[in-house]
Amino acid sequence: MLHEFLAEVHSTAPTNLPAMVNRFAVRLGLRQADIYLVDLQQRQLTLLSGERRLPVDGSPAGWAFRAVSLRVEDSGSGELVIWLPLVDGVERLGVVGMHMRSLDTALLERCRTIASVVAMAITSKRAFSDRFVQQARTGTMTLPAEMLRALLPPRSIGEERAISTAVLEPAYELGGDAFDHALTESTLHAVILDAMGHNLASGLTTAIAMAGCRSARRKGSGLRELTHTVDDTLSDWLPEQFCTGIVMELDMPSGILSWVNCGHPPPLLIRDQQVLEDALAHPGEPPLGTPARLGGSPRVVHEVSLQPGDRVILYTDGVTEARLAGGSQFGLSGFTTSIIRATAAGELASEALRQLIHSILEHQNDRLNDDATILMIEWRRQHARG
Repeated sequence: MLHEFLAEVHSTAPTNLPAMVNRFAVRLGLRQADIYLVDLQQRQLTLLSGERRLPVDGSPAGWAFRAVSLRVEDSGSGELVIWLPLVDGVERLGVVGMHMRSLDTALLERCRTIASVVAMAITSKRAFSDRFVQQARTGTMTLPAEMLRALLPPRSIGEERAISTAVLEPAYELGGDAFDHALTESTLHAVILDAMGHNLASGLTTAIAMAGCRSARRKGSGLRELTHTVDDTLSDWLPEQFCTGIVMELDMPSGILSWVNCGHPPPLLIRDQQVLEDALAHPGEPPLGTPARLGGSPRVVHEVSLQPGDRVILYTDGVTEARLAGGSQFGLSGFTTSIIRATAAGELASEALRQLIHSILEHQNDRLNDDATILMIEWRRQHARG
């Protein structure tokens, strides 16, 4: 039956996925299986086959999503609902609710198998399914935001040695912020970008800069050559535009972190639930797109050795320039305090960032004056293999 299930998942149209999964769930001994996708702002879980929504904060389904763990709910009608997270690697996609009369070990394993296959199916099919995209949205997206969203990688990537996770707001009105991250056998690559302005030209600037980063990275360029590529590309194609940014590489076996800062706020280092002030601060350099015009010197590559458990935060100035209710700026102090609060409870890195960006939005009454992007890298201790 599993072989048949896998074969049909591959051939089923995205819009027919909920019905197909539910049909096999019944054959496996369940009464019903409901697939929920998380929205762009990670506030709601929306039923893939309907309009029902559940809050991420304050529901058993939301708890399973936040903790990436099993949650059992008594429906009150003699039926159990088993909530399992839908996860692709470290990327949280949503949850699946399994309805049943009773639960045993064998049935639980079947539920976990269904959840794993559904997560892979969603990841593979959402690239060409507007239905999945629509269910993950609660608002209308501007053209610049639509363009940038199409270029963004998954919110979270990683493996046992390191992860990278990011959030950015306003979700539906992005102007010039973006992030990128990717894995090779031994290296975690990360980029954060913030283009001048907040319009379609800003989005084009960021899009070209990101394409330049990816092109250089995929042909094996180091950080200095990568930034040189982006400088030249922006100068050639958009000579009046520039963007700030940080390009970064983490050697996962050793924990050596290397980066180039192009006119951007310096990264922050969190160690033992404390922000180490100025640990990664260095003299600033010109934004991307300017050295090729001005004939500047080669970019400086900085380097530091991380300790297991360290978290590195990249952010755009829209984070620290957010305004509090009284009109004062959120500021770096407010940001670092919120980081510690979000990480002190031992939350997953992705959940800590979700809570952090929501805290910033609450200070702004859910209305930001500029894009706010945060990317967090966590280096973990590599366990010895037997």
